[in-house]
Amino acid sequence: MKKTSYEVMPNAQEKAILVSLVTAEQKMREAYDSEFSLSELASLAETAKVQVLGSLTQNKEYADSKWFIGRGKAEELKAMIEETGANTAIFDQELSGAQVRNLEQFLDVKIIDRTQLILDIFAQRAKTREGIIQVELAQLTYLLPRLYGQGKNLSRLGGGIGTRGPGETKLETDRRHIRNRISELKRQLQEVVRHRSLHRERRKKSGVYQAALVGYTNAGKSTLLRQLTHADVYVENQLFATLDPTSRSLKLPNGLEIVVTDTVGFIQNLPHDLVAAFRATLEEVCEADLILHIVDSSSKMMAAQMQVVDQVLEELGAHGKDRITVFNKIDLCPPEQADMLTTEGEFLKISAFREEDLLRLKERIEVRMTGGSRSFRIPADKGDMISLVYRIGEVLENEVDGSDMLFKVRVNHKAFDKIGYMLAAYDAVRPAEGEQGRDV
Repeated sequence: MKKTSYEVMPNAQEKAILVSLVTAEQKMREAYDSEFSLSELASLAETAKVQVLGSLTQNKEYADSKWFIGRGKAEELKAMIEETGANTAIFDQELSGAQVRNLEQFLDVKIIDRTQLILDIFAQRAKTREGIIQVELAQLTYLLPRLYGQGKNLSRLGGGIGTRGPGETKLETDRRHIRNRISELKRQLQEVVRHRSLHRERRKKSGVYQAALVGYTNAGKSTLLRQLTHADVYVENQLFATLDPTSRSLKLPNGLEIVVTDTVGFIQNLPHDLVAAFRATLEEVCEADLILHIVDSSSKMMAAQMQVVDQVLEELGAHGKDRITVFNKIDLCPPEQADMLTTEGEFLKISAFREEDLLRLKERIEVRMTGGSRSFRIPADKGDMISLVYRIGEVLENEVDGSDMLFKVRVNHKAFDKIGYMLAAYDAVRPAEGEQGRDV
């Protein structure tokens, strides 16, 4: 018996067919892998509690303006939907409002694209006032230009994937109301930004060193934070387990304490509206003294995932910040694969579940924070230079050698950057190879 409407009861199980269009332009992109992208879409669907019944891939020079995948492939998708009993089609790429409307009318099922799916997962996960505001803002910003094509999707808000968050607002008929709501959300978000800035300023004034964990979603950032700080942090083997940033205090081997912040994971094709809405949260990355880029070294798409993180950091204006790449989950890699792991700049290979690896990471952070130890030979009559030595860090050793004073100093990273150049002529011993001290 033919279905007359795709209306689904609010508590009904979402059953979906995944659809991907591979264009000539995508094939030319070195980092793009259509199979991995579709597999990731399946993981996103699973995170959103959707049952995946099958998938369909179309290879085409470019997207069809009316049907996206073309009329012939749309007919094949329709037959697949009728055969499996699916009530949703999830597309791996972003659709226009007109394409959604055309596909919805032809297939008689709910049409969701990758962006809507990600937004819905965020809506499910948002718990704090800030998170809820950011998600609703991203959803409304995404939906506003697509109102004409959304059809029944917008009449069943709150009932399923792609529609959680904005509430009972009549999106399909009230553009002015949506714009007013967006303005109000932006105003509320500005207040959140102001409060967050005040907290950051207080931390800066107190001289607290800040490290931010960034990386692709499900790279193990929350697990690492929990293992490092013994914090009660939500950890789950699924995409976007962490939405709201979590900051915890970490004690380093030298006894100093720093603040480590876990941030929301990145993903390829992360919606721009989401990046914009979450800028207040992601600014924690820009304000950090050190970025720890956590990489899932066991992932087959590790290189592409690292590239995505680099792109987002560049978009945020944090690309040039002090950074250590941490190849995590090394215990899940075959030895030959682990041996080949490398990247530009400083990196470390660890398992978050090995104490010796956690200690190595803490020591590496400590070196970055202090700038390592340096030795200076200063004539005893240069009181101003001797005074500077005490200002750039903690003096570990000092002794008299003839008419000179010898100092060994654990350098304070920030202080040394400001005034260390004045001691360049008195640098007694350059940092040994492998030591992380900074050359003047």
